[in-house]
Amino acid sequence: PFSYPKKPSGPPLPSSACFRCRKRGHYIKNRPTNGDTNFESVARMKKSTGIPRSSVLEVPDTKGAMLTNTGKYAVPTMKEAYARGRMEKPPFLPEEPSSSSSSSSSSSSTSDAPVPEELSCLICKDIMTDAAVIPCCGNSYCDKCIRTALLESEDHICPTCQETDISPDALIPNKCLRQVTSF
Repeated sequence: PFSYPKKPSGPPLPSSACFRCRKRGHYIKNRPTNGDTNFESVARMKKSTGIPRSSVLEVPDTKGAMLTNTGKYAVPTMKEAYARGRMEKPPFLPEEPSSSSSSSSSSSSTSDAPVPEELSCLICKDIMTDAAVIPCCGNSYCDKCIRTALLESEDHICPTCQETDISPDALIPNKCLRQVTSF
């Protein structure tokens, strides 16, 4: 009981300010705007302490911005990147078409190169995912594509050599192609 803080008595210190209205000269319980339904408390600014200056981007007064020690508003660079939608995309994804021709000319030549025939699926014509070899003719396909093609045909017909009764369980994983396409 003796360790509890005592209720403040007397006038508040000149350096202390009310937590809600940020004005000096009264405690929060004696605030002049108590009971006023139209009063909105002053929004507290979040400080950018603990975030390195290199990972903070100064911006004009925007929603969610933090106050730096210099008095300017800033947003963490990762948060700003997500807001703009400019996340770095993996290099193997196809580039989205853009209206500006300058961005396509500045991109690397590897993204403009077509998928080699050895790495493309014979069914979907895209780069193989989870490559699998069919035992009848030895061709490689996406695992999902060849399983779907075999199950959709009544007699489990190979799409390349037209051999019948090929079980989807007989497919062999193509480990070499899986390693090449998974980088």
